Amino acid sequence: MDDLNNAETFDPEPFVTVARFEDPVEAQMAKGMLEAAGMECFLQGENANHLLNAAFRVRLLVHQRDESMARELLPAPGANGAEALEDGE
Repeated sequence: MDDLNNAETFDPEPFVTVARFEDPVEAQMAKGMLEAAGMECFLQGENANHLLNAAFRVRLLVHQRDESMARELLPAPGANGAEALEDGE
């Protein structure tokens, strides 16, 4: 718990969703591409998607400061199962 109080280890910068995927494999590939470009990112809902694919989408999140670069690197919306996202969605 002490780590949360340490300003050096706690990153308060918000994360934003840059893509949603039906297929967890496609989400992992997109995440790997962003990590290869040096961005910190993570997937939200990846395990829930395994339970019922039609009900859940995997969300790919990046730091707010990396949002524009991530959107440039990711495939066009609709390609490879990615959903289009509006800013702030």
